[in-house]
Amino acid sequence: MTQSGAMTDAAATPRSLAWVRRLVAIDTTSRDSNLPLIEVVAQYLREHDVEPHVLPDESGRKANLVATIPAADGGRVGGVVLSGHTDVVPVDGQEWDSDPFEAVVRDGRLYGRGTADMKGFIAVALEALPRMLATPLNEPIHLALTYDEEVGCLGGAQIVKQIADLGIAPRACIVGEPTSMRVITGHKSMNVVAVTFTGVAAHSSLTPNGVNAIEYAAAFIRFVREQAQRWREAGPFDEAYPVAYTTGGVNVVAGGIASNTVADRCRLELDFRTIPAVAPGNVLELLRGEAARLEQLMQAENPGASVDVEVLAAVPSFEAEDGSRTVELAVALGATEAAERVTYGTEAGQFAGTGIDTIVCGPGDIAQAHGPNEYVDLAQLLACEAFVDRLIEHLRAGD
Repeated sequence: MTQSGAMTDAAATPRSLAWVRRLVAIDTTSRDSNLPLIEVVAQYLREHDVEPHVLPDESGRKANLVATIPAADGGRVGGVVLSGHTDVVPVDGQEWDSDPFEAVVRDGRLYGRGTADMKGFIAVALEALPRMLATPLNEPIHLALTYDEEVGCLGGAQIVKQIADLGIAPRACIVGEPTSMRVITGHKSMNVVAVTFTGVAAHSSLTPNGVNAIEYAAAFIRFVREQAQRWREAGPFDEAYPVAYTTGGVNVVAGGIASNTVADRCRLELDFRTIPAVAPGNVLELLRGEAARLEQLMQAENPGASVDVEVLAAVPSFEAEDGSRTVELAVALGATEAAERVTYGTEAGQFAGTGIDTIVCGPGDIAQAHGPNEYVDLAQLLACEAFVDRLIEHLRAGD
């Protein structure tokens, strides 16, 4: 194996292949429950005398899972977290060459929804469980599985609190998002905001009697576009990112009922992703200020009009600690050292925000995530298996 973790024998069969197939076969699209997958994992852990903490959300339809493989002396505090999200994005409207929920191997690749993002990493960790248990560890290994990462890292926000409540206090966390086994040391924040314009309906021949919600929403969309253009042209900039400035845009719009009716409602959703030099809270205040300005104009036409701003998701940015020992550890275990930051969000910022030295590193390429025919190279699974095997040996008592 090379230092980058790339396998030279791509024809070899990963030990984790059966587990990836098993996990992919469970449809955990974010709009649905992830409990069938959590129950499978929990039962597997119990069969190996590891009692998991299954931690439901308020609805009872979703759950996080935390499990600890203790140190040789029984210790459960400290150690390393292997973290992965269980949900996947929809396949609606995508044209796949095979059933997206039946993982199949073609040309050295494993195809299926979630193979890269990120059931491959979870499968590697689960397959390694017997070796973790058979090895006398000098500190514990924790498994942390979350729900609803794809819709705003909702489970991640809860699991860091749950880990704190359990008193585990890990010293390190590896979030196994697909990075081609490169060490990612930072990412932007990710924020999703819904803005609802409520106008007044009227017959389109009597427009002065109404307040057109779509027209005011269009003014807001233009404002967001102009702000995004200012970021692009004037910064601030951070060249560590492939897109070196804060971005934003309106991506969902719905409003109106008929062409001859003044629209009394329009709802839009936007997202913005900030570099560290731009505070998400300041951007949100900018958006709220423009919404308030437009609301005043609408209410000048009719006092019953309104604008409502709702934050749907707020995922913090992430920056690895200076001199991070977890970065050093990952490189020693075979990952590629890359002082690299990415534009997409992960749960790493939530773990790091609680003081856990965190990195992002896992099998597969983010470019393959979310699209039709998602895949992970078998060589990537093999590299991740070797990475976890080395982690277990690194934590062997006496080392």
